[in-house]
Amino acid sequence: MTSRSRLDPPVTYVFDGPTSRRGHHMNKLFMSLRGGNARREFCANEAAYCRKFGLSAEQTTAILGRDWQAMLDLGGSIFYIYKLACMDGLTLQYLGGVFTGMSEAEFKAAMLAGGRTDV
Repeated sequence: MTSRSRLDPPVTYVFDGPTSRRGHHMNKLFMSLRGGNARREFCANEAAYCRKFGLSAEQTTAILGRDWQAMLDLGGSIFYIYKLACMDGLTLQYLGGVFTGMSEAEFKAAMLAGGRTDV
């Protein structure tokens, strides 16, 4: 079954096989940030650290510019992207707001009120 044959709501992001392959190197970078030495190396020179993982120019630009939506569009997994957001002191609710066009407070309030109402 291809992603085109599924009944996906238009606002749903699908992390499928092709998306996983597209973001593989970027997600490996994100996962590496679990280690303290890797975090220190990343903070010392983010561009050089990106080069170590063989990222595309677009992926590197997205990471360096903290373009969260672009990271997702380029194959990033939200669970892995969150590792970078944590380094910047950001919350999962912040990212949820970015991905839904809400502020962090609006997203948190929507979740506390029962979640999505657009499906």
